[in-house]
Amino acid sequence: MRHLIIYAHPNENSLNHSLLNTVVETLQSHDQEVIVRDLYKIGFDPVFSLEDMQGQFQGKLSDDVKLEQEHISWAEQITFIYPIWWTGLPAIMKGYIDRVFSYGFAYRYDQGIQKGLLKGKKTVIINTHGKSHEEYEKTGMDKALTLTSDNGIFIYSGLEIIRHLFFDKADKASSENLEIWKDQIRNLYSDYVLNY
Repeated sequence: MRHLIIYAHPNENSLNHSLLNTVVETLQSHDQEVIVRDLYKIGFDPVFSLEDMQGQFQGKLSDDVKLEQEHISWAEQITFIYPIWWTGLPAIMKGYIDRVFSYGFAYRYDQGIQKGLLKGKKTVIINTHGKSHEEYEKTGMDKALTLTSDNGIFIYSGLEIIRHLFFDKADKASSENLEIWKDQIRNLYSDYVLNY
């Protein structure tokens, strides 16, 4: 299977980077094709410009957006890995969605009815956040994240979500927590994603 990983965290020594490495190692150990798009490393420009906006509706896309769309078209399964910052996607990941998930590529409207164009592609989302699961549930943030990211971006674009993993209290994660989370990822990709 062809796997694309879209990753956003600036620190190569971060928890997120460790989780990225676990996904890559697990997939490669099963002889899967893997491409990683590290948005900070490639210097992806997240600013959705007037030129981008006008170009989308004229079918004229910048070279950097075309390249990312080629990767998405190639992939059968896409993994998104990023931290939750200020109850949402990091700016670089949000800008990636704004620019790359463009009208005519990720979605369109047919006679006023929205249609996701990435159907047939599966996705896994891996997030870290500082608060506990209990705090997220108490404030309704867990439901808000599901509504805005899962429904508002990924499902809207036609992607089928296999799993959305939330790793909580990430800024205080112990080495034991990290191993448990890595095992969850290994099991997910070994037992479920690869046989889906």
